[in-house]
Amino acid sequence: MDRRNFLRLSTISPLLFSTVGQLVQAGIPYSAEKETASEFSKRLKPVGRILETEGYYVWGTSPIVGPDGKVHVFYSRWKADKGMGGWINRSEIAHAVANTPDSAFELVSTVLAPRGEGFWDGTTCHNPHIKFVDGRYCLFYMGNSNGKTDTKRIGLATADSLYGPWKRPDKPLLEAGKTGAWDDHCTTNPAFLEHSSGKYWLYYKSWNTHEYENYTDPKIRGNRKYGLAISNALEGPYKRYKGNPILDYSSRGNNIQAEDGHVWYEGGKYKMLMRDMGIFNHQYGLYVESKNGINWGEPKVAYYNTDHYFSQPPAPKHLSKYGRFERPQLLFQNGRPTHLFVASQGGKYMTSSPFVFQINPVSAPLKGRS
Repeated sequence: MDRRNFLRLSTISPLLFSTVGQLVQAGIPYSAEKETASEFSKRLKPVGRILETEGYYVWGTSPIVGPDGKVHVFYSRWKADKGMGGWINRSEIAHAVANTPDSAFELVSTVLAPRGEGFWDGTTCHNPHIKFVDGRYCLFYMGNSNGKTDTKRIGLATADSLYGPWKRPDKPLLEAGKTGAWDDHCTTNPAFLEHSSGKYWLYYKSWNTHEYENYTDPKIRGNRKYGLAISNALEGPYKRYKGNPILDYSSRGNNIQAEDGHVWYEGGKYKMLMRDMGIFNHQYGLYVESKNGINWGEPKVAYYNTDHYFSQPPAPKHLSKYGRFERPQLLFQNGRPTHLFVASQGGKYMTSSPFVFQINPVSAPLKGRS
């Protein structure tokens, strides 16, 4: 069957096309038995792209409702002439605001930019994660000092207002592990929880330097895992959980892994969204649950690739991550998640921008494609 006829038949079953087509293109055998859709995935309604900015790549977007009732987002961006790889050595974190999640966002300002030589976040500021904790706004983020992955560290900037001024840390919130440890390369992709015990939980991604430098997978160096660090105080010190890593898919073979963890507590369960890196494919999002925030169940599909929700032009050569969503973050309103913010390559300027989904309440599941 040629592609044109396949696309015509796909209108009968968009999900079939989404799953089979993307897996086959990726060279991964399709197996319906492997794929389990989460209830979360069935509640998603695509809204559309936001913050498409000429001359910029726009990436991970973390939303929060402000005291003004408006939706504030903190997001990564860098100049388009640096290409997609500019995130590692040129990214800054900006602030934008909108009346509602599905209305136009307007830039307020750049809030965190690389500080230059001598600072732990001297060459990039990336992966923002905004929280309101203990009466302050807390902006967790990743910085580095040499424009490379081995100095990636998690930091915490704080402010009394979403409009700043932001107090930036002199040192990272969490350093890399000891030489030889699973997490000796970096700390990145922060996800934060105020635990019911009164302690502060920080989830983080890392990997091992030896595996990274002596990689066997030509496309993905090293194997990303998730750890947990716990503190009695918001600004630390954070101590690693002895049972780390708490998420490790390396035993499944084929360098299977996951990243971009976003954690929350709802309905008596801890829940996490991640980017799939081989469990189903490299196009989907993952959804996992836990009773205690440490031991996690089997992954299910959190959301599908972009073709499942909307059509795009063919992938341009300069966008190698085209067709998938990354960096999931949730907007909470009145105590429940109402919107999912993700990042995706493409869009009006063929760079990248955030994409928003509405999350239907549990009592009113959506019908149709998702």
